[in-house]
Order: sequence, then structure tokens, then C-alpha cells
Amino acid sequence: MNKSVVMIGVGEMGGVFARGLLKAGYPIYPITRQMNINIVAKELSDPEAVVVAVAEKDLFTVLKTIPANWQDRLVLLQNELLPRDWTSFGIKNPTVISVWFEKKAGQDYKVLIPSPVFGPKASLIESTLGEIRIPCRILKNDDELLFELVLKNLYILTINISGLVVGATVHELWHHNQDLARQVANDVLDIQEWLTAKKFNREKLLEGMLQAFDGDPGHKCLGRTALARLERAIEQADQAGLSVKKLRDIFNKVITNNLVNNPSSKII
Repeated sequence: MNKSVVMIGVGEMGGVFARGLLKAGYPIYPITRQMNINIVAKELSDPEAVVVAVAEKDLFTVLKTIPANWQDRLVLLQNELLPRDWTSFGIKNPTVISVWFEKKAGQDYKVLIPSPVFGPKASLIESTLGEIRIPCRILKNDDELLFELVLKNLYILTINISGLVVGATVHELWHHNQDLARQVANDVLDIQEWLTAKKFNREKLLEGMLQAFDGDPGHKCLGRTALARLERAIEQADQAGLSVKKLRDIFNKVITNNLVNNPSSKII
């Protein structure tokens, strides 16, 4: 019999992973906000994997609480994820998947492109998601993983921040507002290079972003967390001393419009 898989976070995305794991014969042990992780870790000391499927905003809070005997079994899947996010908690070798499928309430998942995955549990994730026809591809090394994480960050931040200005779909963004998208993308990559202390082939990253655009050309640019993503990007740019002129221009326009339309509101 297969070992249990611990699931921290049982929302929309966690449900997709649980579905694949259950179909492959892995019992699921869910952990909710009300449960004490350390108590569970004592009772379930040898799980097959520990999938962290909480929202980005809750990730750091969860990583602080991960018991030592679970750290080498972690599977992380959040957006805006980089190695510094787990190494800062002493976590050295998690399995990380850059998720290229979406799941919204009341709808089944939609695959854009195959999701790259790397780490000790990569084969488990590839095979179990394969049970529900979600394609994955296993990466060869840490450098490939870093490139894929930056690519996903580029995609998410570029479309969300551009969407604050033009709305639209990713197809419309690229074909009718490409100059805006390129300026936002370049600012985003300035920040990503500072966060990772690495230089990247920007044209190759843009090519990867366009492949994702082609995977779902009708995907809406503006997400519910777009403004929060822009605020976080500006904060990071301030820390790095980066100009990111286009991001700041968009931020100022958003603030101005919001104050005009909602005089009593406070964004920051």
C-alpha cells in the first residue's frame, strides 16, 4: 500500500493535486488552518510527500512551521516562487513545480502548457498528475528550474501589471499593446535578476512567455491580485534601487485613478 501524502491547503489547486494522487492510489492526509502541524508530523513521521498548496501570501507562514522530518518531502507550487523563498527557512531540496494549469471555482482545470517539475518527488508529481491528463516534464538540474520559475514569474507579473492599464486578453495584449508588454516585462526581469543574482537570456524568456500565451490566448490579463503583485514589485525595486520606470508609471496611474473614483479609499 502506498504511503500517505500530506496536503497543506485544500483549496482549488490543492484539490487538483489530491485528485491525481488519489487516482494513483495515494491516501491523502489534509491539514487545515486549525490543525497543529507538529502534532501531525509526530503521528505521520514518514509520509510519501508533503504538498504545500496554500496561496502565495500564506507560503512563508507555512514554511516557518514545517517540521525537519518533512522538509526533504516538500512539494511547492506557488506563483512568484524563487529559491530564496525556501532556502531562507533552511529548506534545501524541495520538489518544485511551475504550474501551467489553472483551476477556478466551479470549473475544471485548464492546461496551458506542460508544467516543469524538479526535485526528489518529481517523478511522483509527473505520474500522479498524468493520471488526470495534466502533462508535466521533469527538469535536469537547478539551473533549469530557476529559468522556469523566472519564466512563470515573468508571465504572471507581465500580464497582471499590464492588465491594470489595458485589461484585455493575453492575445490582445501582445498584438495590440506589445510595447507596453515589453516595457513591463523588462522591468519585471530587472527585479527577477536582482532577486536571483543571475542574468538571463531575455529573448528566450519572452519566447517562453509567448508559448504560454498561445496555450490560452483568451486568458484574461487582469487578475484579482494584480495590484498586490504590482505593489510587491515596487517594494522589491525600491530595495534593489531599480528605476523600473514603466512599473512606477502604472502604479502612479492606478493610485491616481483610484483616488479620483474612490476618494475615501486607501490602496497602500
